[in-house]
Amino acid sequence: MIAAIIMVVFPFSMIFAALSDVFTMTIGNRISAVLIGAFLVVAPFIGLSWAEFGWHVAAFALVLAVTFALFATGTMGGGDAKLLASTSLWMGLGPSLLDYLLWATVWGGIFTLFLVFFRKSSLAVYAGEIPILRRMIDERDVPYGVALAIGGLIAFPQSPAMTWALAQVAG
Repeated sequence: MIAAIIMVVFPFSMIFAALSDVFTMTIGNRISAVLIGAFLVVAPFIGLSWAEFGWHVAAFALVLAVTFALFATGTMGGGDAKLLASTSLWMGLGPSLLDYLLWATVWGGIFTLFLVFFRKSSLAVYAGEIPILRRMIDERDVPYGVALAIGGLIAFPQSPAMTWALAQVAG
């Protein structure tokens, strides 16, 4: 049951966050709350020591502090900041967090370049007629939740929770 929660909640939350950001340019608080709540539910069952659990909380706090500063300066959206921090709780302060940050940065750059070129292309005129895509063309912001979701989904298999879940399923 715990393995199923791990294998469903995190990926579903990341995909939902990406889609929400694309279609509404917002990432709701509920997504971050679900990620935090689910981690707190599964953490006691996946063999984390108190020290390891503390490192996961430290990753969350550190990333939240940095992203809050970025939000305060207008560099990052509030939903992105909370999603990044709540995802970091799952990754812990270790290699999976570094993988997550690296992949989110790489995909963020790729997605941003794509949007810049797309918004300046003649396709933007035609895409603007489609209500779902109009917001992506009209906005100056980038729905960075897409990159955060892709980075999270790439890094998640190496996270402590998913490593545990895969071991449970394997036998």
